[in-house]
Parts: sequence; C-alpha cells; structure tokens
Amino acid sequence: MRVGRNKFACIRSAVFLLCFSLACTVPPLLAKKKDKAVAGASDQRRALHALNRLTFGPRPGDVQRVMAMGVDKWIDLQLHPEKIDDSALNARLEPFRTVRMSTKELAEDFPDGQEINQVMNGKKPMPSDAALRMVYQVQIDRQQEKKERQQEAGKNTTPPAVDGANGAAVAGSAQNGSMQNSSAQGGAAESANASGDNSAMGTSMNSAGGDSAASVGARTDPGASDAMAPAAPPAKLTPKEEDQARRREEQLYADLDVPQLPNVPPDQRFKRILSLSIAGQRAVADSLRGGKGQEFLEGLPPRQKEILQAMNNPGGVVTGELAQAKLLRAIYSERQLDEVMTDFWFNHFNVFMDKGVDRLMITSYERDVIRPHALGKFEDLLVATAKSPAMLFYLDNWLSVGPDSAQGLGIPAHPSPYARRYPRPQANPGKRQNGLNENYGRELLELHTLSVNGGYSQQDVTEVAKVFTGWTIEKPYQGGGFKFEPRMHEPGPKFVLGHRFKSKSEGEGLEVLHRLATSPQTAHFISLKLAERFVADDPPPALVDRMAKTFLKKKGDIREVLGVLFHSPEFWDDTSYRAKVKTPLEFVASAVRATGAEVDDAQPLVGQLNRMGMPLYGAQPPTGYSMKAETWVSSSALLTRMNFALALTSGKIKAVKVDVAQLAGSEPPNPPDSTLALSTLENTLLEGDVSKQTHDSITAQIDAGGIGGAPQKQDNKAGNRKPVNSTRSPDVSTMAGLLLGSPEFQRR
Repeated sequence: MRVGRNKFACIRSAVFLLCFSLACTVPPLLAKKKDKAVAGASDQRRALHALNRLTFGPRPGDVQRVMAMGVDKWIDLQLHPEKIDDSALNARLEPFRTVRMSTKELAEDFPDGQEINQVMNGKKPMPSDAALRMVYQVQIDRQQEKKERQQEAGKNTTPPAVDGANGAAVAGSAQNGSMQNSSAQGGAAESANASGDNSAMGTSMNSAGGDSAASVGARTDPGASDAMAPAAPPAKLTPKEEDQARRREEQLYADLDVPQLPNVPPDQRFKRILSLSIAGQRAVADSLRGGKGQEFLEGLPPRQKEILQAMNNPGGVVTGELAQAKLLRAIYSERQLDEVMTDFWFNHFNVFMDKGVDRLMITSYERDVIRPHALGKFEDLLVATAKSPAMLFYLDNWLSVGPDSAQGLGIPAHPSPYARRYPRPQANPGKRQNGLNENYGRELLELHTLSVNGGYSQQDVTEVAKVFTGWTIEKPYQGGGFKFEPRMHEPGPKFVLGHRFKSKSEGEGLEVLHRLATSPQTAHFISLKLAERFVADDPPPALVDRMAKTFLKKKGDIREVLGVLFHSPEFWDDTSYRAKVKTPLEFVASAVRATGAEVDDAQPLVGQLNRMGMPLYGAQPPTGYSMKAETWVSSSALLTRMNFALALTSGKIKAVKVDVAQLAGSEPPNPPDSTLALSTLENTLLEGDVSKQTHDSITAQIDAGGIGGAPQKQDNKAGNRKPVNSTRSPDVSTMAGLLLGSPEFQRR
C-alpha cells in the first residue's frame, strides 16, 4: 500500500511540474532568435512543424514519410485532397448510417418531439415500418404515462395542445416559454401554411435591433416536446408509489425475459424485440438508457442498433454518430488538411447542434455545405452557408419578415389554395406585423465577412436584414431545403455600406454576398483568422497583408491563400514553432494519432472532449470556439488533459487500445530499462524534441521510485540531462502519459 501511495505522490508531483511549466510558458517554448528560421534547421524539424500545423498531429512514422516525399511536395498534395486515397477511413465510417442520410430521411427515421406529438394526437399516421413504429410507440407510451401521473397528482402541466392546422404548439405553454413578437409569429405561420408546412412555428423573433448575438445559441426549439427528453423526471411520487412502480418494472422485466435477450443470436434478437408488446419494448429501451446494456447491440446491423438507441433519444443517435465520425476523420483520415479546414470553416460559420431541429440539419450542413468548399472559393462557401437550412434556422432568418412586405402588412395571399385548410390569423387593422430579425445580418457582417471593426453601422445591419427577408426554409421540421418566399421579402431598394441595391427579390442577397466576399476588409479578416490558426495567436501583419492581396487577386481562392501562407518565411520562422496551444479537439486527436491507438468506439473520446469544455458541435454563440491559448490554458484545464493522457496510455479509455510496450520499443515480458524506455518514447511521441525541463521532471520521478526504478543518487553536470538509473521494470504507460501531457506535446 505504501509503495502505491508513493507512486501516486510522485506522479502527482510530475503532473504538477509539467502543467505548471506549460501554464507559465505561453510564449513559444523553443524560440531563441527571431531571425533563426526552421527552414535552416533539419529536414526532420521542418517535417514535424508541417505535420503539427497541417494535420491533427503526426502518427508514428509520419515524419519519416514526409521527409522521404519532401515537405513541399507533401504540402502540395494536402492542398489537393482529391488526389489522396482515403478508402480506409470510409470503411471506418461505414457503420454510421446517419452521416450519409439526407435531412428529410433523418427527420423521418429520427422524429423529434413535434412529430411524436403529431402522431400521438392523431394528426399523422403511425409509420408503417415495424422498426420505426417501435420508436414512436415507446415514446408515446412514456408521454401518456407521464400525462396520467401528472393528472393523478393534480398537476396542470400537460403538454401543450397541438393546432391541427399546422402542428404549432398553442401559445402560453409554460414548457415552451412566452411567445415574443406574436404578430411576427402569425406572419411566419402564414408563410409556412402557404408552402404547405405542417411544422411548429413557435421560435421567438426579435424586432429591428433585437436579440444580441450571444443569446442566439441559447434559444430552444419551441416545436420540441418532452418526447425529445423521455428521461425527464415525472411528477413526484410518494416513497410508497416509487417502490410499487419499481417492483412492477422489475417484475415486468423478469416476465418478459429481457435479461436473456443478449444471449439470443443477433439475427433473431431484433425480431424477438419487435414481437414484444409495447411494454416489453419499453422495458428493452429502459435497459439501454445511459449507455447501459450495450450487449443488446452486439452483432446487430447499423440500422437495428440505431432503432434501439432511438427508442430513448432519436436526435441523440444523429448527433452522436456525427460527433464520432468527426473524431474518426480527425484521427484516421489521410486528407488531414481537408479535415483541419473543414473544422476551421465550421467553427467560422458556427451552428449550434442543440438549437432545435438543427440537430437534424447539422449533418448535411457539414457534409454538403462546409466540406465541399473547404479549399475552394470563399464566395461559394459564403453563399452556401447563407442558403443552408441549418444557418437559416440557427440565426432565425427563416422567420424574418419585412415590415412592408405583403405578409408584414397582413395582406392575404390571392389566390391561396391553402386558405381554407390553413386560415390566416386576422391582422389588427392599422397595425403592421413587424417581424424583421437582424441576427443573420449582424453575424454576416461581424463574424462571417468584415469583422467587428469592418466599418459598418447599425443601419447597415438593419438594411442587410431587410435584404435577406424571404430567405427561409420549406417545411423545416420535415427536412425541407432553402426557399425564397416573396411575400416575406421587404420591397424597395436597400442601402448597404454606401451602395444602393435595387429591388431584385432573391438577387439582392446574392449581390450583397458578392460585395462582401470581394471586400478588402473581408480579405484581411479571413487572412487574419487563417494566420491565427496556422501561425500564431498574434500573426505577423506583413504575412496577413500578403495573404489578403492574394485573396483579392485570386477571387477568394482559399487554396491559393493557404499556398502563400505555407510557403511564407513567417510560417517557417522559429518563433512560430510550437507557438500554438492545441484546442481540446486537437489535443485528443493528436494524442490518439501519436500513440497509434486503435479506436473501436469513438464515443468515450467524445465524452472526454465534453469534460475538457469543447463538446463537438456544441458552441452556443455564433463565434464558435476560440483558437487562442488564453481560452484553454489554466491549471484545471491542463490537469484534465494530463488525466486523459495518463488514462489513454494506461488503457483506461474504453474501446481505445494503445500498445505502450511497442511504443517503448519492447515486447513483453522483457521491457527495456528505464533509460532506454524513456528515450524511445521521447523519439516516438515527440521525435526526440523534448526540453531538458520535461526530461528531468520525468526522470526525477523514476529515480525516486515513482514510475520504475529504485531511488538512487545521480550526478547532474550543469547543462546535461539527468540520466536514468532503474533497478526494476519501468512503468512505460505512465512515462508515455506524462510525455503526452508535457508542454511540448500540448503545443503544435
């Protein structure tokens, strides 16, 4: 016991020293002279620098492969990902069916609370597919039970009534919050009715100069009901009632022989579950809550697994597979720069996963909007994001109504084939329905193009908002795409940044986007953000200026701008070497890549990112996640990273296998001595580029007997690293973990 405590104390001491050294060395660790360039150093160092910047971190052997190809040739290849075979990654992504599905397909197979309520209230038929019907039945059963309990308890908190005309939740529901700007809501609902949309229209809208950008991501989807969160606690029961309910569930569970289902062959197991009563299917679903009962899923095809998981949380299946796929791409894709840029642009044009129906739209957003344009023309990317249902929903532009538009004035549509089926709310005579929403206009100018100091005014924001009225979504809750609705569009000319834009309906928005995409301010802002990602938190102004000139000359060609960056002396200068602190995503992906780990299930890694404060697709504000060190460097954050590193190398991350002995250059049961093990690990994980401080802090723990070896005094000549003298087998997993948590590895 005492040995174990001593070991823990030594490891804790090493962790503290390494974390403290990183927290206190925000400037580049190894920068000596600004005029000394990495290009003048070894080819190995150049290759390592390129890999640290253009990828999510080098894997064992990557540095040697890049050196053999030539650094410049390798960079050019990464700039043209279509030339790189990525079939091995595609095989890993094959089980994730949802990442290849359209939003319409996702809406049908993974219903949100709106759809569940529609079926429960008889507004829509139950699906004919037996497997999908099981998802609806289980959630409806939970909803009905909850209503019964609430009624028995005398609680007047039943789910909101559903309007048969368009499926919208009736205003005033305590669960969905107050309805702001109700006149605008009526106009938005009318537009949806005119297009045949049966979705809920409860999202609150702000008038001109309304909600601040920071509050956008925090809004919830008013169409979502309790069915989206079946695990929500029911009305409070007495202890006796709780005990009776527990006993009934246990008896039901036993009677149905649910515990024996995992023993049934996979080809028969799902059929057996389908044949159960609704109560039995719910018992199976309950046994899978919270990630439990994974034995139920073993051996099942992807769709059957998804169905069983969807019985508890349909939307969570979609977002869970998307997050796992993102991590696997970062870890295993050969097209590393393409993955880095896809992550960069998603963060730049951020959309929050938990903003209502965006949980279903975000898959297509990244796949069909961001990824195809990651190395293309900026204007094409800007237009694609502006028309994306995910962006339109996230920033509420799909509900934005021009004050003087036909809908804003309450003028009925003539003729309207939906007039009888969807009666228009009566307009208040003499009172206009103002539903202008400025969220997208503000973020377009401030975050997507010109920057906060881009020279625009509040009047410009309002005018841009008018330009994009009518840019909406057709049937958003059913997976519809972009639609321009003339009745919502503000008529007349608009004045933006001193330019007059004639009234051209949808064409006005395209003209504004073109002018913004070709603006010198946009060229500078985008170049600055790229330089911050690839060079330093405060990149050299001269480099940004050259990139901006290329941006304008090449009409926003992102590949050309990156070419200037990657071949610039500033990129290769010694001051940029390991000048960037890794974000949690970069740290986790690089640690898995560096160790050559085999990931059988990426979900535990997704959970690690949640603990580090960077849930994938989980940035609420439009600004996305920060790329700067100040956001991620703190004692608690660094300790969390170190704990992850130690857990990874000791095999404590579920479904992630690391062969530490192989990394240390040995084969069990004959491990090398501590000196050789540490040296090998330093070369394998960090190409031998480890500071004396890091090396000595680890060897000090070895010498103290904390991670291998008996305490022995060592001579330490000035300027020389401490040698390791060990009399027992080294703890190579702890050595590897400490190296992954070192300041050198925390930086790229």
